[in-house]
Amino acid sequence: MKTVLKKVTILLIGLVYFINVGATDIFVATYGNDANDGLNKPLSSLSMAIRKAREIRRNCKTSDSIKIHIKKGTYRLYEPIFLRPEDYNIEIIGDYGTIISGGITVTGWKRDGKLWVADAPDFNGHPLDFRQMWVNGVKAVRARDVVDFENMHRIKSINKEKRIIWVPKSSIEKVIHSQYTEMVLHEMWCIANLRIKNIVIQGDSAGISFQEPESSIQFEHPWPSPMVTKDGKQNSPFYLTNSMQLLDNEGEWYHDIRSGKLYYYPRDNEDMTNTEVIIPALETLVQITGTPDYVVNNITFRNIQFENTSWIRPSYYGHVPLQAGMYLTEAYKLNPKMVRNDGNHKLDNLGWLGRANAAVEIRNGNDINFRNCTFQHLGGSGIDYIIGDKRGIVDSCIFRDIAMNGYVSGSFSTSGIEAHLPYNPKDKREICEMQTINNSIFKEVANEDWGCVAIAAGFVANINIENNNISEIPYTGISLGWGWTCSPNCMHDNRVYGNTIYHYAMHMYDTAGIYTLGAQPGTVISHNKIYGIYHPSYVHDPEHWFYLYTDEGSSGITVKDNWTESEKFLKNANGPGNIWKNNGRIKQ
Repeated sequence: MKTVLKKVTILLIGLVYFINVGATDIFVATYGNDANDGLNKPLSSLSMAIRKAREIRRNCKTSDSIKIHIKKGTYRLYEPIFLRPEDYNIEIIGDYGTIISGGITVTGWKRDGKLWVADAPDFNGHPLDFRQMWVNGVKAVRARDVVDFENMHRIKSINKEKRIIWVPKSSIEKVIHSQYTEMVLHEMWCIANLRIKNIVIQGDSAGISFQEPESSIQFEHPWPSPMVTKDGKQNSPFYLTNSMQLLDNEGEWYHDIRSGKLYYYPRDNEDMTNTEVIIPALETLVQITGTPDYVVNNITFRNIQFENTSWIRPSYYGHVPLQAGMYLTEAYKLNPKMVRNDGNHKLDNLGWLGRANAAVEIRNGNDINFRNCTFQHLGGSGIDYIIGDKRGIVDSCIFRDIAMNGYVSGSFSTSGIEAHLPYNPKDKREICEMQTINNSIFKEVANEDWGCVAIAAGFVANINIENNNISEIPYTGISLGWGWTCSPNCMHDNRVYGNTIYHYAMHMYDTAGIYTLGAQPGTVISHNKIYGIYHPSYVHDPEHWFYLYTDEGSSGITVKDNWTESEKFLKNANGPGNIWKNNGRIKQ
């Protein structure tokens, strides 16, 4: 009898242990400790909570959903949060005010005349370089030579052989002796960040040369290009940034990377001794990474704010994009032009691309979802489904104050594929498909790289872009497709429905509220509302804007029942099978 009772007691103890260890709720709090169990006492980090969930699965052999609850507070990271194929069926739930941040605070400010000065903090034992700063949650301005972009200077001429851009001497005088100054150059539908190498004065003109690799790319790539017109009135505008000599307006800052000093010109007599200043230290906050054979399955983030990231590449390599912020790594003009098949016109250039980091990056994941999340104060893009992602849903999220693209999905001619080739991989698992972005708000996205867009979908299939509200953007609202070719590729059956796009094209033209590229049979663009385009004076062609724009190779697309202020549409070098009907000032 005693033996039986002993066995029952051991069984009950084991059962209690199993129930505790196998509990499906894990808790995280700023006051927690990663030495806690996360069940009865909270952990302090999401990374440890994910590990705890993984170990529960490993020990208890359960595939049930595990919920990680993150209490209100700011969780500052020293490296991204990683989720892998072992991490599946997890829901990560925040309270209102749960923030995952890649930033660090700047303290120790001291007055120096009109300016405040602080030592730029190290990060993980190393000096930190950065391109953004937020003061009490408001983005400060990296010191530049204009407040109103309508007052930008214009270039005078371009010498491609000597790789020099000539500008008025008066426009460059302040920074002649500055180090690390950048020129931000307006190029039709893109901007280029060019690090100044040398300045030569000749009379009332100044010749500027640039660092490598951007100098080679800038002067060899034909599209997009800076404008030089006979009368000079539409010559490309530019502004200068990142010089102490340009720090002369409220809300501007400058980081002297050699001395480690950070300077700020306060707004409205801000007292920096009781002001929160944040600079970004990480480029990515969350990396969800699987392989085609071992995908990451069923992860949902809910009620989380993702904040304070950087993208530092332009400080070291410059930034010369082809379109939608996808930067060129090599590009040049073809002479003679290349003959292409499938009804495509001759090709006059080649280019290879890279893409910016995003706050959240997903590779090879199924059902990776974000609900009621906020992506804000970001130096790269917001969220990027890069490759091999299926059925991910982004629902009721907010994207605001983002330097580059808001939402990105699909291939944009990966580094090994020339940008004009159709993407149709033999392994269909590579394709991003059946994604959804809906009921979300995009505002003040692409506020540094003006050629980026709110929603950028490249080579995708069965994507659903529905009921989003997009406003205050510098270029295009929704860009769907890639490749500049009507050749068959992986794109098909995409849907853009019921979106409202207004106050767009603040800085760039050759634009539309909704823009398409490439053959994508079965795609339908319908019941969208587009209005309120901006009219900046400095664009390369003041009439080259549209509400709806099917660009090179667009084929097999139905465009119907879209409300626009007028029938200002463009169908440029389209392929076959497009249907247009009932667009314009229709009743909805």
